[in-house]
Formats: sequence, C-alpha cells, structure tokens
Amino acid sequence: MINSVRQTVMSVLNKNNYGYISPSDFNLYAKQAQLDLFENYFYSYNYQLLKENARQSGSGLADITKGIEEVLDWFSVTKPLLQDGLNLPYYFLPSQTTTNDDYALINKVLIYTKPLVINGSTTGTNGGATKVVDTSQDFVASGVRVGDIASTVTNGITYNTIITSVDPNGTELLTRPTSALVWDAIGKTYTIYSKSDIQEAEKVRHSKITMLNNSLLTAPTLGYPAYTQELATLDAYPESINNIGQVVAQYFRYPYVPKWTFITLTNGEPAFDAGQPDYQDFELAVDDEVPLIMKILQYAGMSIREIAAVQFAQQGEAKADQEEK
Repeated sequence: MINSVRQTVMSVLNKNNYGYISPSDFNLYAKQAQLDLFENYFYSYNYQLLKENARQSGSGLADITKGIEEVLDWFSVTKPLLQDGLNLPYYFLPSQTTTNDDYALINKVLIYTKPLVINGSTTGTNGGATKVVDTSQDFVASGVRVGDIASTVTNGITYNTIITSVDPNGTELLTRPTSALVWDAIGKTYTIYSKSDIQEAEKVRHSKITMLNNSLLTAPTLGYPAYTQELATLDAYPESINNIGQVVAQYFRYPYVPKWTFITLTNGEPAFDAGQPDYQDFELAVDDEVPLIMKILQYAGMSIREIAAVQFAQQGEAKADQEEK
C-alpha cells in the first residue's frame, strides 16, 4: 500500500507543479500520518460506543464498532515481560529492547500462579531450537504436561514457549518453535508454569497499594494479584511474583514505522523496491489509504509552503469525516 500512497501523493503534487518531496521526507510524513490515524482508532471506537448506547448504531454490516475492533485486534500482542534483575519484583513494560515493540495501551496483565519448576538450568541442547534438556530434573514427577509454559530469556527478550511433548524419561521437553532459537545453549535458566493456573491482575494506584498491603484481608495474593506502574516498570504483588516469564501483558502495540525503500536508477530517479531489508509497509486497514494520502499531503504542503495542497487535503479529510458520521 505504501507505494500506491506515495504515487498518489506525488501525482497530486506534480499535477500543479507544487513541488517534489524526497523519499526521506515522505517516510517522515508517512510515519506521522500513520500514528495520527492509529490514535484516531481509539477515539472512533469510543464515538461508536456512544452511538450504540444512544441506539444510533446498527448491527450486521452496519456494525461499525465491530470493524474498528477487528482493526485494533491486529495490533493486539500478548507477551511475557522481562524482569528487572536489579530491582525484583519489578518487570519492564513493553519496549523495543524488552519485547521488540512499543505499547500504546496495556489492556490486561496476567500472572502465572503455579510454577512447576523454578530457575532450572539446561544441561544440553540436543537439537537446540525447540528442546529443553535438563538431566537434573524429572519433569514427569514435577507434573509438567503438554500445553504448559517453559519460559526463558534470550538476547534480553523473555520467551514463553508452549510445551508440545514430555519425554517419558523426564529429562527432556519439546516446545513449539518461536521466532528465536531460545533453547540453543547449555546453562540457560528457565521456569515452567502450569497453563491452567493463571490469574488476571488488577491495576491499582500507588496511593491504594500501600493500604491494601497493610491489611490481612485485602493484601494481594496469587489468587487475587495486583500491580502498579511507574516509569518504564511494572511492580507485581504479592512479592512472590518474581520469576522468569511469570508476568504476561496483553497490550496494543504501536504500528511499525513505515518505510518506502527504493533503488536509484542511472538518471537519478528513485524506483520502488520492496526487496530492501528495511522495507516496511503501512499496517493500517486498506480503506485507510485515502486518509493516509490526505494526511501526507497536508505535511507535504506545509513543507513546500503550498497552501493549496494543504487546503485540498483538509477539505478531503473533512468530507470523509462527515460521511463517516
């Protein structure tokens, strides 16, 4: 979609000789335009909910709320959080360095409440990528079953892998492949959790958590966990929640930064090339192509100081908003 958007933007600008925008400038405008539309999803969702409550929204094909939910679900991610090894039991919030993506909104936090094996250490690789080998353990006696979670840290990222088989000898587990080779080294620390023992943690204010912890009746437990947020970390309660992969967040990530990549021909004119390693298309829905074009035209018009281009884009954007309402 990004090449189609750029071609349209360039066509509009060149038609009236408004000017030319470089690929680097286009990528900057594309990033901002995508962020604007992404954040607008949440406002549109709230607007449609208000219309539903006022009985002004339809059902079936007219259910606009469902369509927005499906678009937002594209950005929904469920990943374990990385422990802050210097400040237990803190866990780092999702970021490029801890989960490979930045979060826009944390929807819920889940806690595995029953560790079956805590801080085990692999004694072999035996194929590496998907097999947990620990001759010092008896996974069968520990109650490990298919579907349970084996968690470890690889290159600063926490991975919760799903166990697909348990070897009868009790010393090996086969796990589902992931995007990284997480079981490829000897001496990797891991923890295994029962898949069925998981609870949703309640988010509480800092002023409230002190009062809760000081009461025997309201203090958070593994059955009713809680958490607070501060800067880039999440603090889980009770403090016995301090193991690898024990805290899992379901959140909405920001879309990846779009990048129109190209190869330069002999005449110096850039030609689109989606085969470049840093190529990234827009992650928005296909029907957002027109709003993307209008947004980028506004930024481009401001850059080349052409008010007509800005006005054209603003009028198109206002018309689209009016039709949606």
